[in-house]
Amino acid sequence: MPEDFYDVLGVSRDADEDEIKRAFRKKAAKHHPDVSDDPDAEETFKKIQKAKDVLTDDEKRQMYDQLGHERFVEADKQGATDRGGARGNPFGGSAGGGMGGFGDIFDQFFGGGGRGGSRPSKGQDLRTGLSIDLEEAYEGVTKQVTIRRPERCEDCDGSGHPPGAEPRTCPECNGRGQVRQVKQTPFGKMQQTGTCRRCGGEGELYEETCSTCRGQGTVRREATLSVDVPAGIRSGQTLRMEGEGAPGDPRAPNGDLLIEVEVDDHPDFERDGNDLRLDQPISFPQAVFGDTIQVPTLDGGAQFEVPEGTQSGETFRLRGKGMPRLRGHGYGDLYVDVQVVTPESLNEEQRAALEQFAEAGGESVEVEDGFFERIRNSL
Repeated sequence: MPEDFYDVLGVSRDADEDEIKRAFRKKAAKHHPDVSDDPDAEETFKKIQKAKDVLTDDEKRQMYDQLGHERFVEADKQGATDRGGARGNPFGGSAGGGMGGFGDIFDQFFGGGGRGGSRPSKGQDLRTGLSIDLEEAYEGVTKQVTIRRPERCEDCDGSGHPPGAEPRTCPECNGRGQVRQVKQTPFGKMQQTGTCRRCGGEGELYEETCSTCRGQGTVRREATLSVDVPAGIRSGQTLRMEGEGAPGDPRAPNGDLLIEVEVDDHPDFERDGNDLRLDQPISFPQAVFGDTIQVPTLDGGAQFEVPEGTQSGETFRLRGKGMPRLRGHGYGDLYVDVQVVTPESLNEEQRAALEQFAEAGGESVEVEDGFFERIRNSL
């Protein structure tokens, strides 16, 4: 049995709006893709968001309670198909709320009226990319992004016609801005009211068109924006700049700009979530006798003790020296992988000392005949 929206949020069926919103905030804080390491976090968050959107809207919730989960979802899909699944909203409409395609079925189910099909639509979301280096991801940074996007035409204020142009009544809808048609739905044939495609719901047409935008209401321009990249961000995560997307219908908000961040590889550090790994070379004497060494970190460097008898390939953990966790929840760790380096050339004194070391251990070798290669292979 599919998990219904009340189960998703963990609330009772008689929960009020405040209780639902509190439950949503608690779930979102745990499952938001920006804070959760769960590979299914994005899908889980979408379910939580959808449940909250439905249960905090009186009309949607009434419909949901009357139809039940499965029939509601079926009607939702049907509405999205009728409207072409506009902008990815679970109800087939604009991404900022509203009922979209499902609203047509809703209106007819309850006799129409109220929130008809002529609501202005939010503008389309736009996407771009941004590359930063690991140090910038560690500190957080403000970057500039330049995009070419549609913007509302200033000469006609997005109307598509010159100011003062004389209108005429749209012959398609007779000035109503809406047209009615019969469609097949999961509940049988229903009469639906939709926005007139010819006049865009305005009820009027203009013979003259704006010479700047050629009647489109928008022109494409280059825009440079400042975006704040938070510390701890990872490759593939997306930042949202509200209202910086394409313009919507008159009296409707602009879409958003979605910026996908790519963190470049670092020459020294390898990133694993919030942790970092570092290959650190040490000398043979340091490995044998132990030493205090300095290792690089993204905040300036740190010391740690190499114990006596350290073997090549051993890993040491420096707590709190990794990447900051997104939204300020502490730091990951730095894992130092120690590599013992065998010298490529020795002076006579060093050579004699190592020969004595080998003989003291019961080995009879000539250093020239591969002693150091044997040392390397034994580590």
